[in-house]
Amino acid sequence: MKSSGADGKPTSQRTETRLVTAGRDRDAQKGFVNPAVFHGSTVLYPTAEDLHAHRAEYTYGRHGSPTTRALQDVMMALEGPQCAGVGIAPSGLAAISTTLLSVTKAGDHILVCDNVYRPSRNFCNGVLARYGVETTYFDPQIGAAIEKLFKPNTKAVLVEAPGSQTFEMPDIPAIAEVAHARGALVIDDNTWATPLFHRSLELGVDISMQAATKYIGGHSDIMFGTISANAKAWPMVAETIRLLGVCAGPDDVFLALRGTRTLAVRLAQHHRSGLEMARWLAARPEVARVLHPGLESDPGHAIWKRDFTGASGLFSIVLEPVPQKAVDALLDTVTLFGMGFSWGGFESLIIPFDCEGYRTATKWSPGGPALRLHIGLENVDDLKADLDRGFAALKAAQ
Repeated sequence: MKSSGADGKPTSQRTETRLVTAGRDRDAQKGFVNPAVFHGSTVLYPTAEDLHAHRAEYTYGRHGSPTTRALQDVMMALEGPQCAGVGIAPSGLAAISTTLLSVTKAGDHILVCDNVYRPSRNFCNGVLARYGVETTYFDPQIGAAIEKLFKPNTKAVLVEAPGSQTFEMPDIPAIAEVAHARGALVIDDNTWATPLFHRSLELGVDISMQAATKYIGGHSDIMFGTISANAKAWPMVAETIRLLGVCAGPDDVFLALRGTRTLAVRLAQHHRSGLEMARWLAARPEVARVLHPGLESDPGHAIWKRDFTGASGLFSIVLEPVPQKAVDALLDTVTLFGMGFSWGGFESLIIPFDCEGYRTATKWSPGGPALRLHIGLENVDDLKADLDRGFAALKAAQ
């Protein structure tokens, strides 16, 4: 007989099926496919005895509802058996900050990948520094040589695999082996691949968090974050969530849950379209380099192939040297590629970036202007035609 998970679904089901079935209770939902959206703060107790004993499945709106429980069930199914609990946050940055506050105290030291999401760096240099936590940044390709950066008070290592601007690929198992030997926890910002394509908890990561604003939501209409932890780290995360009062609004919880149901088919398309566009761009004369670990030519490809089962639609390109006015002409000409921050939605995006001013452990000197692209769900031939027009404008403006 097949074993069952907490939601009664057979655990032998494959991930794509669990994304559709987890967190659903036909009887409790009165036959409706989706759970109700519970808007509420106060939860009433039936008797004084229950009140005194805090005996209730749900005690207060901030601590969860049937809607949040459904999402947590789906995320635990997505993360895999190493996941002991999932916390939700009102944004990806809130997930990062809550995670870092969970594992540090005054006088501690942490190691952070130099290609990390810039707001993560700002939180370390700002709030954590003010509270007496020291941060050392390291080359994302350091691997086991990270050993030399550990101090007696090093409590955690934060990686981003890959970095969401420059796409270096850290060797998570090698880093985790060193960190655990020294009693430190490993945190992975898993936003790029999601646990669908990268189950980092199975590779030695203790806390896997993501900006669920991106692919979990999938429609560019929510701000959301998730924090998934193994049995060792989950009590610390759960306590910090409770003490900080971290929670998300019920409508965003519902939209995140809705997004999980189509995550597998959306990411499969992002994977195919992203790689096709990356290869097409790599052959363009205007492009000096494509930064995408799914390409065989990428320095991080071997690690990606070993540790990941797919790629998302986000990558960067470095153009051959051209003046800024030529880059701006490209940006002003394309129409299917919108100029805007974030990514992970159904739409394609393009933004210029330059991280030279804030990288500290490594030097960013690409040799030409850099653009980050998110390949959405449009037809790739239309996207190529759009960029063709942009490149023609770039050439005319030189």
